[in-house]
Amino acid sequence: MPSPDTFPALLQAELRVDPARPFVTFYDHDSGERVELSLTTYANWVAKTAGLLQDELDGERGGLVLVDLPTHWLGAVWLGAVWSVGMAVTDDPGLADEADLVVCGPDGVAAYAEHAGRVPVVALSLRPLGARFAEPLPTGVVDYGAVVLAQPDAFVARHPPAAGDAAWRAGAVTSTQADLLAAARDSDLLRDGGRLLTDVNPVRATGLRTLLSPLGRRGGTVWVRHPEPTRWDALAEQERVTDRLRAR
Repeated sequence: MPSPDTFPALLQAELRVDPARPFVTFYDHDSGERVELSLTTYANWVAKTAGLLQDELDGERGGLVLVDLPTHWLGAVWLGAVWSVGMAVTDDPGLADEADLVVCGPDGVAAYAEHAGRVPVVALSLRPLGARFAEPLPTGVVDYGAVVLAQPDAFVARHPPAAGDAAWRAGAVTSTQADLLAAARDSDLLRDGGRLLTDVNPVRATGLRTLLSPLGRRGGTVWVRHPEPTRWDALAEQERVTDRLRAR
């Protein structure tokens, strides 16, 4: 059987095999937060976010989404949602004027609010469990935590993505969904069924494989924000990781 060549096809294939496996684990050593999502729960967050993107924010296949987030489990969710709609992701703030939608954390609200009159700007509080902001946001900026949970648990793309759809843009260079999945399959990042411990941001060119390789290899990822070096080895043992990748 040929390997899936779109993100939603790969996700659905993996859900049929092992939906309960731990897929996304997240630690913030500054706040003490820990989040763990099974593959099913991750897929549910992706579906709700994709529904928000397509049905509420007018995201369309072929569009471009600027995702400016720190290392966080919701970065992995937004990647899956954007690809499920058939749009491309960029992490380059210099492309904000070309983007059809902007996604940012609390540190980016002030900078990106000026774009809210032209395109949707979605802000993530990055509080535990995807909670809404405690304070009001600037006019036109959408509070992700206030709206995402109301979205349906199932997502149906209006125009399903294809293997050749753009998935990642860096400057003038574009990679397709098939390109990213092939690179993830060829990566030696982790062994089949393994667990990866990393502080590499999934929403960076160097971090895409920290999501896609474990998905295709029936593994999982433990992402750490604000990692404390003295806790790294103990965390690896606690989470029974098989492979590690540190940010440079």
